[in-house]
Amino acid sequence: MASRTTREPRPGDGDGKSYEHVTEDEFEALRLGGRLLEWAEVHGALYGTPREDVERLLSEGRDVLLEIDVQGAQQVKELVPGAISIFLEPPSWEVLEARLRGRGTEGPEATRRRLETARRELEEAPRFDHRVVNHDLETAVEEVDRILEQR
Repeated sequence: MASRTTREPRPGDGDGKSYEHVTEDEFEALRLGGRLLEWAEVHGALYGTPREDVERLLSEGRDVLLEIDVQGAQQVKELVPGAISIFLEPPSWEVLEARLRGRGTEGPEATRRRLETARRELEEAPRFDHRVVNHDLETAVEEVDRILEQR
């Protein structure tokens, strides 16, 4: 299931598995038409999850894991009874900065903007049902799996 976004494609985005890149007009038509389960403006671009894709998977009895920002998580909690929210947080601010800078996918201004957003989002962590510290990916995935198995 691919999210919709108005941001410019990055290397590796071309597979259509993670993102479908759309124009702002196309995104707005999806939003106004009620075709997005959640949406948010993040780092100057619009992102959203197609409602139809989520509803189809849920009707098939499948669990759906969304990788979304805090704005979208709040929308999903309000719209989907029983939705579980999990906040993935870095082990420290310094690690987060190093990870963002190490990706090398944005320039200094975009990295600064992402760090400002991250600082605000970290303040929202207590509002989530669960918090997982992402020391390393494998351990974080195992912890998320344990949370989902408990429901």
